[in-house]
Amino acid sequence: MDLKPDSDKNQYASLETIFKDDGFPDFKWIDPEQIVVAQWVRMKCMFGCPNYGHKAACPPQTPSVTECQSFFNEYSDAVVFHLRLQNDNPEERAEWYKQMAMKFIELERRVFLAGFERVFALIFGGCYLCQECKSERSLCILPEKARPAPEGLAVDVFSTVKKLGYQISVRTDYTQVMDRYVFLMVR
Repeated sequence: MDLKPDSDKNQYASLETIFKDDGFPDFKWIDPEQIVVAQWVRMKCMFGCPNYGHKAACPPQTPSVTECQSFFNEYSDAVVFHLRLQNDNPEERAEWYKQMAMKFIELERRVFLAGFERVFALIFGGCYLCQECKSERSLCILPEKARPAPEGLAVDVFSTVKKLGYQISVRTDYTQVMDRYVFLMVR
């Protein structure tokens, strides 16, 4: 999907080079209007996620669903990155999440320095930067790096990535391959 005006093609091509150089070759551009924001996602956070109320970058520490929709409406371009992991060891998975979060935080910084001042990453799984979260934004020890998961901003990841042709399904056990998605709001 080509969302970029001709005048911006070089600038966007340089972003794609950054993405690939940083080790993220599997990505697709998306019009933020195509990002599905839904109240049911917030309900699943509230009544089904053990992180609800226990992580500084998770609900209820995130904006309301209506505010989340307004946030996405302020953007004209976004990127969805696809990552895969097959690992049934919970400690190794958590470490991989943390490593990926740090890489995407650095990617966000590089995109910012490339002239995209509004760039903002939504990283799968929520914030895994600290071993023990303070659970309140005001107490967060890494507030400049903590990022919500797409679901933390009420994004229906399943519906959104299917629009892009990506595979996604509910895993029935931890030995199955995990498809994970990061949303990078660009402009």
